[in-house]
Amino acid sequence: MTGAEPSAARRGSARARLLEAAAGLFYAEGIAATGIDKVIAEAGVAKMSLYNNFSSKEELVLAYLECRHQEWMALYRHRAQGAVSPEDGVLAVFDAYLDHAEAAYVHAFRGCGLLNAAAELPAGARGREAVRRHKEEVEEVLAAHLERLAPRPLAQETAEQLSFLLEGAMSRAGLDGGPDRLRRARRMAERILAGLGREP
Repeated sequence: MTGAEPSAARRGSARARLLEAAAGLFYAEGIAATGIDKVIAEAGVAKMSLYNNFSSKEELVLAYLECRHQEWMALYRHRAQGAVSPEDGVLAVFDAYLDHAEAAYVHAFRGCGLLNAAAELPAGARGREAVRRHKEEVEEVLAAHLERLAPRPLAQETAEQLSFLLEGAMSRAGLDGGPDRLRRARRMAERILAGLGREP
């Protein structure tokens, strides 16, 4: 067992370095523009390390997308810890998007990494399905908070409206290279929530 443990640690370390390198390059330069050799060079690992951890570039992309999903969920959970009302819970989603936009990016903020990836992938690709599931989960989080404020049909309709607001703001923020559109979207969400509270 002792002989196997260092090997497992090395594999885990190589996998982490490959994912970190891929994440930076895929986000900054795009998936199609980033070749496997560039990821390997950036990670500083042997080429065989890639194929020991990922069977193909597609598998690496899927792992990258899952990491992005988990990163966003962690941002949301952190923000939601301070939520004391359903409105706070909804705004925690917007704040998680803001936290993402305000993170330090070596090559500048380019919007939602998941949507950027999906735009590059062909219809039917597993990566596009992974992004779709993520966006649906975000909408479900919104709906769960909103169902404490309004009947289920209205809550679901409002969750869809807010998810459209979020995605539009994130796209524009990505083009602008900064979070101002997301701050404005959060203020719009506050007004929508205030109006929802007045629904008969």
